[in-house]
Formats: sequence, structure tokens, C-alpha cells
Amino acid sequence: MGIDEYGGGQTAQADVLVVTTNDVPGYQVRQVIGEVFGLTVRSRHLGSQIGAGLKSMIGGELKGLTKTLVQTRNQAMERLVEQARARGANAVLMFRFDVTEAADVGTEVCAYGTAVIIEPQPHT
Repeated sequence: MGIDEYGGGQTAQADVLVVTTNDVPGYQVRQVIGEVFGLTVRSRHLGSQIGAGLKSMIGGELKGLTKTLVQTRNQAMERLVEQARARGANAVLMFRFDVTEAADVGTEVCAYGTAVIIEPQPHT
């Protein structure tokens, strides 16, 4: 698997900026819209569970599960961006992920943050 299969995040052309910080240097928050989130729950498929069980006995990375979690996080982030865009935001501040087990059948991934409208700070 290539590096693209193990990462995520936005492209440089994104119309909704997503950052983990409280602010964006050079910009000011014009309006706070409120909390937004993207949620997805993925079940584990039997093949990956068997493979993970075998791999856990000998050690090493569980590449199939890693790839699935990356895809799941990216889907949650895409849903967060869709919600922010639908509410009129052009940025999401304090972006975070929350990952939990969902009733022993899968993994719940929630991407969340604060939707805002930012604008460049005036030059002084």
C-alpha cells in the first residue's frame, strides 16, 4: 500500500478550511455558526477480523484495519465539511476526531469542530 492509503486531510483547493487550532493566522472570525460533526460507523468484515487475530499473535501492523480506519476517518471528515458548507461556513476550527467501539460490531468515528466564517484581517 502506498502512502496515499495511510493519510487523509484536505487538498489545497478546499473551499472549507479545516484546522485543529483556535484561529487561523491572518484571518479573523466574523461569525461563529456553531458545532458541526460528521459521523460514520463501520462494521468489521470477517476476513479482516481473522487476519487481525492471526497478526496479533505474531505482532506487526494490521494494515487492512489501518486502511479501513483511514477511509472511515476521511469519510467522517467529508461529512463534517458537507455540514459546515451547508450551514454557510468557510472554515471549521478546533477540528477533532473521536473514535469508539460501537456495540462490539464496528467502529464509530466522529469528526467535529466549530463552524465559522472567517475573513482576512485588515492590513494596518
